[in-house]
Amino acid sequence: MSDALARPAAAGTSALPRSNAVVAVLALAGIVVSLMQTLVIPIVPELPKLLDAPASDTAWAVTATLLAAAVATPVVGRLGDMVGKRRMLVASILMLISGSLVCALADSLVPMIVGRALQGLSAAVVPLGISILRDTVPAEKLAGSTAVMSASLGVGGALGLPAAAFIADNWDWHVLFWTSAALGVVALLLVLLVVPESHNRTGGRFDLVGSLGLSAGLVALLLAVSKGADWGWTSATTLGLGAAAVVILVAWGRWELKAEQPLVDLRTTARTQVLFTNLASVALGFSMFAMSLVLPQLLQLPEQTGYGLGKSMLTVGLVLAPQGLVMMVMSAVSAQITKAKGPKVTLMIGALIVAAGYALNIVLMSEVWHLVLVSCVIGAGVGFTYGAMPALIMGAVEPSQTGAANSLNTLMRSLGTSFASAIAGVILAQMTTDFGGYALPSENGFKVVMAIGAGAALCAFFLASFIPKRKEADPVAAVEEVGQGAPVKA
Repeated sequence: MSDALARPAAAGTSALPRSNAVVAVLALAGIVVSLMQTLVIPIVPELPKLLDAPASDTAWAVTATLLAAAVATPVVGRLGDMVGKRRMLVASILMLISGSLVCALADSLVPMIVGRALQGLSAAVVPLGISILRDTVPAEKLAGSTAVMSASLGVGGALGLPAAAFIADNWDWHVLFWTSAALGVVALLLVLLVVPESHNRTGGRFDLVGSLGLSAGLVALLLAVSKGADWGWTSATTLGLGAAAVVILVAWGRWELKAEQPLVDLRTTARTQVLFTNLASVALGFSMFAMSLVLPQLLQLPEQTGYGLGKSMLTVGLVLAPQGLVMMVMSAVSAQITKAKGPKVTLMIGALIVAAGYALNIVLMSEVWHLVLVSCVIGAGVGFTYGAMPALIMGAVEPSQTGAANSLNTLMRSLGTSFASAIAGVILAQMTTDFGGYALPSENGFKVVMAIGAGAALCAFFLASFIPKRKEADPVAAVEEVGQGAPVKA
């Protein structure tokens, strides 16, 4: 490898204070971006009235963000490797600010959808931040730093719900987006002031055909998954999009294997460590999102059902908020385990904790404190897994491929959450109970979803067991080799 791969932060102890600031700023940026996940949840039921549009159309305010994030994450990650990770980080935050401003000024459906899509284009901030840390943070601090940065994705989602519910209850709904724009500006200024540009770049020509193919395939797949319940799972539209996704993604894979500078290096992705980490990420994404579907509904359903707790959206947010704090604390613990035993062990422990949390939820779901406990247990497991996955990826790829590899791993988690939403939605729609003439999800329906969530976490544990236990799986060891000019082995 060239001297460009030597790590600037390894110059001495003088780099430590600055690296602490870089970690803090990147984690803040990650939290701000992850707030977009829960920003509109408190106002989703009101959107048809607020935007004067049918509920089936206002649902695109959520779907547009999902689709844009799926498209942007691998593309922006690759561009980060090519032209500079900090540069693309700044561009992503600018997308968030622009989208927030468009939504803040919106009073109709189309600008709201456009703004939410722009917000979705900022989704690559977390994988870009993790990649920047590999290039700028001293090797001995890398495990802890990446764990904190990765956990920011869950922390922002957990803390954003009560904050959004509080704002929506007390002010005009536009304030939600003015607030997200202001937070984006703060994050942007801090990134410009504190975060250095990485010198690890691949250069070359951007794979435009590959990016268009992947984008088209992902959009077709996610549209079929996310809108299938509305359109009908056996409708021509859903089946057509599913078939189109398969054809496009197969053709895209053939193109990527032949391309000299592919958007995604599928040969690297096929390495055992990367492959099974990504497969485990899909399973964990599925498992973790199941909780987001079950707990809020249990808290909000009427007490007269016998299992609902009849609480407000603000209470829902406050119940789930401790999960974010637990996640951040556990990310530090996971970093210590990663240093001692390697990220494979950390990932497997986290998957077992998540499974235990769901098992606990099956028997404890009748009191508010039960759900606080369950969310914290699952949050602890998520804190372990979020820190381990990027460590495994970085331990198996070249520094010049870190942005693309981390972005692909983030995409795998997102695909898992999308499939969880679809499958859980089908189960809860089929397993219902009559309540005053209305069909509501039954208690057994929720228990089935929780059992599937536990099963998905155990599946992630099983997949993680196939990850090779090698020196390269340790990101600290791998980065130390890079700093000395040695190649990272496959």
